[in-house]
Amino acid sequence: MKFKTFELERNMSVWENAVDYNLSESGVHPLTLKDVLTPEELEEISGMELYYTEANGTVLLRETVAAMYPGSTPDHVLITNGSAEANFLCTMTLLEPGDELIYMVPNYLQIGTLASSIGVEVKEIRLRPELNWQMDLDELNSLVTPKTKMIAVCTPNNPTGAIMSAESMAEVRRMADEHDLYLLSDEVYRGAELSGVESPTVYSGRKKDIVNSGLSKAYRLPGLRLGWSVTDPDTIWELWKLHDYTTISLGLVSDTVASKVLQPDRRKELLAGTHQFLNTNLAILTEWIESQDGLFSFTPPEAAAIAFPKYHLDIPSIELIEKIRDEKSVLIMPGKWFGVEQHVRIGYGTPPELLKKGLALMGETFNSMREPVPA
Repeated sequence: MKFKTFELERNMSVWENAVDYNLSESGVHPLTLKDVLTPEELEEISGMELYYTEANGTVLLRETVAAMYPGSTPDHVLITNGSAEANFLCTMTLLEPGDELIYMVPNYLQIGTLASSIGVEVKEIRLRPELNWQMDLDELNSLVTPKTKMIAVCTPNNPTGAIMSAESMAEVRRMADEHDLYLLSDEVYRGAELSGVESPTVYSGRKKDIVNSGLSKAYRLPGLRLGWSVTDPDTIWELWKLHDYTTISLGLVSDTVASKVLQPDRRKELLAGTHQFLNTNLAILTEWIESQDGLFSFTPPEAAAIAFPKYHLDIPSIELIEKIRDEKSVLIMPGKWFGVEQHVRIGYGTPPELLKKGLALMGETFNSMREPVPA
């Protein structure tokens, strides 16, 4: 078995620490342990013996995660090394060659690329910019066949920042129930809504509902590498079998910190800080886009620290981001790696002054590419 190259992650890994201005990140500027823990908790952690923790996550952490999803219990939860491992386990455990996957695009293409690599037919359901990055529900229904095994969505969406509408969510749930399909929702950006109102989870307690999430984005703690899957206990058991072959267990420090910061009051406080940070920086990005004299078409994100504008230049998106990277040492991501051309993903979760400088440098490259006005 050979896996296709995950172009987005490979290129970010190569370049994100080599540029002066990294606007490729999809999360919010990370916090420190001092930001999220009390002095007493820091002292507690510094004196801990670093033993292997429970392979599926401590009971306390699984109880805490389960409380965020109505009707679930600790047995409905598997703690993973980031939401990326959760996505991997679900794809590799639940899908087989010959199955069909209905896959939301644009998207963080991990699940779709993995599925294609193992012989799954990936059928794209495209989010439509003219529908404010919602799907055409008639098109969605037309994709289901007897071979369909799973629908995979991402809400809030990466890279658009769009939140699945109530109408779309109801229809996706109806379809999954009618056809007995797995419904997998990547919700790692839930909690990072610009309005400050947390969007609904796809999880309804149905046996084949699956939600994957983690602390990397809305919670601003990517270095903990902490994620989770929430689904039926029988499915959790199957995912855990593959987890035994991957990372075995989570790091004890990450499990301990997560158990504290996900307590309801502290979680609310943490997400309020994310909300304030995002609104400050989105205003900076929006002002810059509006100053570009029609170079972009732009639907503002409803959530997350990412925007996905369409640019009006005759150049492929990979070539464009390479030009900006090489000329200005600014890194953004091409729409091509999310399944949509003539767009770029700009991360605005960096410190404001870095964001302003990176955008100004990008503007210089864009200005140099505009067609000259006839004399």
